[in-house]
Amino acid sequence: MSGVALIDTNVLVYTIDTDEEEKCHSAQALLRILEIKEVGALCAQVLGEHHSVVARRFGHTHGRGEATAATERWAHAFPVYDTTLRVVLEALRATIRYQMPYYDAQIWAVARVNHIPLVLSEDFTDGAVIEGVRFANPFAEGFDPEAALAV
Repeated sequence: MSGVALIDTNVLVYTIDTDEEEKCHSAQALLRILEIKEVGALCAQVLGEHHSVVARRFGHTHGRGEATAATERWAHAFPVYDTTLRVVLEALRATIRYQMPYYDAQIWAVARVNHIPLVLSEDFTDGAVIEGVRFANPFAEGFDPEAALAV
């Protein structure tokens, strides 16, 4: 396993969201830790979503070229896992068994299939564990990156 924490789109997006100053600083600090310790990972879906959100929500300050460059920087900063057929089938199973929205299920499936024990996201129930994959909200009060990464 090359990463211990799969990073969701919202963590990447908050690094440039100056309207959410506290989350912006928290996301930047967390990603620095993950990069330095070499314990972060991304999936292809997250990179696509990142570009889409940055271009759409921050287009006034980040043009398409800048959004693309930012997404490419993240792609080179962390290992990136592909959306394979096995991931798609696991995600479909999770939509039925756990009633997850498909794209959330796909992130969970990438983590499960690739034996990544932690997903960092504000979109899941903080502290939940589904089939060995734990979810942590890095923006929750009291979140401790060192403790979360001690898996």
